[in-house]
Amino acid sequence: MMRTTRRSNREKRAMADINVTPLVDVMLVLLIIFMVTAPMLSMGIDVNLPRVKSKSIDLAEEKLVLSIKENKEIFLNKTRMPLQDLNAKLAAIFAERVDREIFLRADKNVPYGFVVEVMSEIRKAGVDKLGMITEPPEGIK
Repeated sequence: MMRTTRRSNREKRAMADINVTPLVDVMLVLLIIFMVTAPMLSMGIDVNLPRVKSKSIDLAEEKLVLSIKENKEIFLNKTRMPLQDLNAKLAAIFAERVDREIFLRADKNVPYGFVVEVMSEIRKAGVDKLGMITEPPEGIK
């Protein structure tokens, strides 16, 4: 009778090992999903950017990006906007924000004078920080 009592106590004990195989399977599936969808999230206006060596920018959080296409069309994030409305629109946006930062993506074939004119309108709107987005030179990734 003693033996059956001991055996039943051993059988009733909880298993101390944790099976992590299902957790690893789920994490690998999520990793693959994020690797496939991440490049699709960064799509925007198609601009032929100049290639220069520079420090990369972390665009993890929502930033304001102003794009200038080769035909001098201006886009604020993905919204087309004429140059004369840019100052008023930016001033309205930055009146609500603490972070007064904008990134400029200009096609390399846009005349320098037009880019400077757009930069002037950005500064007039009260923007503190203006970042230029470029691509790394060929062969450097």
